[in-house]
Amino acid sequence: MNAVVKLRDENEAGLDQNQAKQYQHLNTYYDPTYKIGWFMMDAAPRPCFTPTLLNELSDYLANVKAEMQLTNQEKYDYLVVGSSVDGVFNLGGDLNLFTSLIEKGDREALLGYAIHCIDILYDNMFHFNCDLTTVSLIQGDALGGGFEAALSSNIIIAERGVKLGLPEVLFNLFPGMGAYTLLSRKVGAANAEKMILSGALYTAEELYEMGAIDILAEKGEGELALYKYIKAAKKSPNSYKAMSRIKDLCNTVTYEELVAIANIWADAALKLTSKDIRMMTRLVNRQTAKSNSEA
Repeated sequence: MNAVVKLRDENEAGLDQNQAKQYQHLNTYYDPTYKIGWFMMDAAPRPCFTPTLLNELSDYLANVKAEMQLTNQEKYDYLVVGSSVDGVFNLGGDLNLFTSLIEKGDREALLGYAIHCIDILYDNMFHFNCDLTTVSLIQGDALGGGFEAALSSNIIIAERGVKLGLPEVLFNLFPGMGAYTLLSRKVGAANAEKMILSGALYTAEELYEMGAIDILAEKGEGELALYKYIKAAKKSPNSYKAMSRIKDLCNTVTYEELVAIANIWADAALKLTSKDIRMMTRLVNRQTAKSNSEA
């Protein structure tokens, strides 16, 4: 931990304050030494993908792409998504919003939300069409859409003991923004379907053994594991960059596939019963209580 704190302090001391932008649900900073763009989620009142967080993610990432164009692809080598919420990476979709839209029968808004998530996820998968590597740093629980988002990064680092899973089946829905697409390519179609239909939670250790997580870090050492990876990549840059291009070619995902699944999700959401909605509401209350207890 001392090494991590030292690195963080050194990096923050070198930040370009003129480029800092204040967000409501997102904390961002730039590490000039290792050319890392950090963006740490901090949504409220629950650590989920609120419309505000989605808008701020889109804005930040659009600025990253613009900066890469202006600097001839040299500003960033890594983009790292994490969380500023203790014990939570992200709890997934905005269930409170979902219940409201479902009760109104507003398919257009449901699909619009899903497409917004997919736009970010798809760009993250293909490193924003830039010469950089995207990283998910999971130091707390990642559920539902939070797990989907984490899976979309080129490198996934998770600390021991964190829990990850897709609980949507508990309220008779399914994760419709990339989970099956991404998991089936990592752990196989049969395992992906089992994970989705069981609604079970998995530890980082279990998912690492299955191949869903790239780097398993000790508790509290996720950042240190990231810097170790970066240093290893610097020693063999040609090999690492070539493997990145190979993975893009061999793990092809089309935007059309993701949108088609999102449409199935929107239709399925409108078929939920009042019992399903009540279960979703209870989960919202649990998330809120968890957030308040850790505030």
